[in-house]
Amino acid sequence: MTSGPNGPFSPPGAATAVGRRRRRSPLIATLIVVAVLVIGFVYFSQVYADILWYDQLGYLEVFVKENLTRIAMFLAAFVVMAAGVFASIRVAYTSRPIYAPDSALQDNLNRYQAQLEPVRKLLMIGIPIVVGGFAGTAAMSMWQQALLFFNRRDFGKTDPQFNMDYSFYLNTLPFIGFLVGFLISVVVIAGIAGLMTHYLYGGIRLEEKGVFVSRPARLHLAVIAAAFLILQGINFWLDRYDTLLSTSGTWTGALYTDVEAVIPTKAILAVASVIVAVLFILSAIIGRWRLPIIGTAMLIITAIVAGGVYPWIVQRYQVQPSELSLEREYIQRNIDLTREAYGLTDTEVIPYDATVNANPGALAQDAGTTANIRLLDPNVVSDAFGQLQQFRQYYQFPQTLNVDRYEIDGEIQDTVIAVRELNVGGVPSGWVNEHILYTHGYGVVAARGSTVGPDGKPSFMESGIPSTGVLTDGGAYEPRIYFGENSPQYSVVGAPEGTAPVEIDRPQTGNSEEESQTTFNGEGGPSVGNLFNQLVYAIKFQSTELLLADAINEESQILYDRDPRDRVEKAAPYLTVDSNAYPAVIDGRVKWIVDGYTTSKYFPYSTQQELQDATTDSLTPGAAALPQERVNYIRNAVKATVDAYDGSVELYAWDTEDPLLQSWQSVFPSTLKKYSDMSADLLAHVRYPEDQFKVQRELLGKYHVTEPDSFYQNDDAWSVPADPTGGNGNIKQPPYYLSLQMPGQDEATFSLTTPFIPFVNEGGDPRNVLYGFLSADADAGTGEAGVKSDTYGKLRLLALPTDTGVPGPGQAQNTFNSDPTVSNALNLLRQGASEVINGNLLTLPVGDGILYVQPVYVQSSGEASYPTLQRVLVNFGEKVGFAPTLDEALNQIFGGDSGASTGDSGNVGATPPAPEGTDVTAQSELSTALSDAGQAIQDGQAALGRGDFAAYGEAQARLQDAITRATAAQERMEGSTGGDAAEPGATAPSDEATAPAEEGN
Repeated sequence: MTSGPNGPFSPPGAATAVGRRRRRSPLIATLIVVAVLVIGFVYFSQVYADILWYDQLGYLEVFVKENLTRIAMFLAAFVVMAAGVFASIRVAYTSRPIYAPDSALQDNLNRYQAQLEPVRKLLMIGIPIVVGGFAGTAAMSMWQQALLFFNRRDFGKTDPQFNMDYSFYLNTLPFIGFLVGFLISVVVIAGIAGLMTHYLYGGIRLEEKGVFVSRPARLHLAVIAAAFLILQGINFWLDRYDTLLSTSGTWTGALYTDVEAVIPTKAILAVASVIVAVLFILSAIIGRWRLPIIGTAMLIITAIVAGGVYPWIVQRYQVQPSELSLEREYIQRNIDLTREAYGLTDTEVIPYDATVNANPGALAQDAGTTANIRLLDPNVVSDAFGQLQQFRQYYQFPQTLNVDRYEIDGEIQDTVIAVRELNVGGVPSGWVNEHILYTHGYGVVAARGSTVGPDGKPSFMESGIPSTGVLTDGGAYEPRIYFGENSPQYSVVGAPEGTAPVEIDRPQTGNSEEESQTTFNGEGGPSVGNLFNQLVYAIKFQSTELLLADAINEESQILYDRDPRDRVEKAAPYLTVDSNAYPAVIDGRVKWIVDGYTTSKYFPYSTQQELQDATTDSLTPGAAALPQERVNYIRNAVKATVDAYDGSVELYAWDTEDPLLQSWQSVFPSTLKKYSDMSADLLAHVRYPEDQFKVQRELLGKYHVTEPDSFYQNDDAWSVPADPTGGNGNIKQPPYYLSLQMPGQDEATFSLTTPFIPFVNEGGDPRNVLYGFLSADADAGTGEAGVKSDTYGKLRLLALPTDTGVPGPGQAQNTFNSDPTVSNALNLLRQGASEVINGNLLTLPVGDGILYVQPVYVQSSGEASYPTLQRVLVNFGEKVGFAPTLDEALNQIFGGDSGASTGDSGNVGATPPAPEGTDVTAQSELSTALSDAGQAIQDGQAALGRGDFAAYGEAQARLQDAITRATAAQERMEGSTGGDAAEPGATAPSDEATAPAEEGN
């Protein structure tokens, strides 16, 4: 009688329950299939979105080749690993003993075999697949090294030890090392899998007499061991070349111990490994294991003695007692190849016997430099740009502005420039506002670097809404900024021709309450004009509005990945991108210029640098954009531009002699243009990149010394000084762009500069005197399209005598702070809760000495306040000048006539215009009182020097009277204005900004 579910003894409802379970099974299977399809579609949508983005940008080749290489690397590693593990398991299983002796241990194994038997086939296939998947995923990350290996280009220079081309170390050795390491992993994992299978099925078992190993198992394990030893022998051989990259010694590269002990022993170990591998194969055939066991033991002992003990003995008892004489040759190798790897070989060292005596007329010979001394600090005046040129709460300027240069009336003018970008935080909340209506910023704002208005405000040369000024006069200009450093995550733009515009464009004028509207008409992003693409991007951005919004039409595009650096990184993933993209008006378009570097950590004998540490200074505390990556080779290989309107990316092969760039040109031939295709206007704004300069100056602090004995003694090492205005003595001073005429130059050129002081040990007190000054010729333009300056990138290093005692930046700042005239005057400027802000401290080699210039800004405490330039501090030797203009300050320290022609000389004697509502009489009285106070302080110091105490007392009385008058005048001024009356963005534009301008598209 049946007692199953359908029999008479079935529990009530059993058949129904079974049927219900059977009916549910298709539903569960359907849900699983649907879930898989949904997950698959989500993944597909991300890939498809990338394809659309790259295709629209014109760099689909990059996406395709990168991902095909990744897939090929994955498949190759997957197949090799999975096949090796499967073969090992299969061989062990098929060679298992048919009969095994009875034992308690074997009984346990039999039970395990019985439990595994139902899933044995699944495990024999599943385990290799899982392990192969992990291996393939790890191998994908080596796609760049694989492409460099197959497209390598020679340097044409060889290392001093093995006479191998540098490309062997940068392109060949890393990839071969990866292959050998991967194959070792395959052998080890396959060997473990085979060993476990042999044990599980009795090929290897424990017996009373010891360990029993069947003949097939012996042969199998012998082959595994031999393969491992052969690969390890190759590894030992490659280790010889790796010594040239070693950082374990005092200096990078193969030193005396490496050359005399490590390299020979690695060769011996390589040969010994192959011999022992052969012994394993022979022993497996003849069935005797004594020779390979002895050989293995000897190999281990040799590795310990020859690989560790012997080099230690050589280092301890031979090298250390005579280190300099034995290491001199290898120190020289390190010096030469480090300088070559970082582009320092052609640095021109110029002895500079700097004087500390400020003689009248001394600056006449430096007219090209003094005329362009930058008084506008790009790190301070962002608030001034915002208050004077923002106009709406939905605009913003970056906290740190950029320095560039423009030709104005035939003269090159250093310029502080910024883009008026969209401020998403100032946009009314709501998806339509944030992604449909408010889509872009508007225009650039630029001010002269070497002068300000009489009231201390920036002297704008391009400003206002509509934009007008000397940068855009005489031609069409597209001011709209759809792509920038602070653009929204995404915007949907575009409409059919004839459709009324909806995007908020700009105020009608700077003071207008009405907004004009526009429609984007470029090719800036993938189309979302069809339902499928809308669905793809709705998934990507997790936004159902992209499917439902009626503002989206058949001509709509979606703009995203809008940061210029991000776009260049995606278009050229093999580059390390400079942390600072800067805007320029080029041929009527606003374009971001981005520098890209080829880097490597495999250059022989070159000292490594950690990029983030080397490029962090007082302007990037804790937020350096470069990665935490160690490199020992860097080239500014690519100059890139990103159009601020349509986001188009152009890559120009800049360093055509860089073999790494040549390799990437072979990989992506259609993506890189020749620099000869660059327009003259673009070349005029290409500049030497900051991050490369920062890395180079870190090295030059030590590697300006090219003689190994002095280098060994470290008796002439330098450091980059701390920023004396940064508030933290441990943060380096940033380099500064200046128009500068270095000794030996015929004229001033746009340059990137930095000073050096004596080497400072970590935690030690710096001796802040000047030892060196480095300048890089940053100007690439020649006035001709496609022709770059022959002197671009030229490094000039002024080496000062170590016994002169020329003040360093820290000493100059301390002199400013401690000078009684300056101190008292600054205290007066702080009256009424005003804040005094020290601008950047510029170092200039002029007048046969070193001149320091620092602008001083004053900012009131009101919400709508902004800094204005009120004084200029200068220092030469021990003399200090402090005046409303640079011209006056220089005359103070150079005997009444500096001989300089400065950009602000026209401001001498000018009275700053009073803000609306200010008591003009009180302002005049304040100015007179401050001048009287300064004169009284100087007279008092002179009287003390003569020992005339009566005159000193009289000067002190005048000083006290001046302070009283200044305080009273300040109180009257504050009472008349009632604080700051201006509202953010409400300041009227300058005269330049109010003229009508003809706009571009």
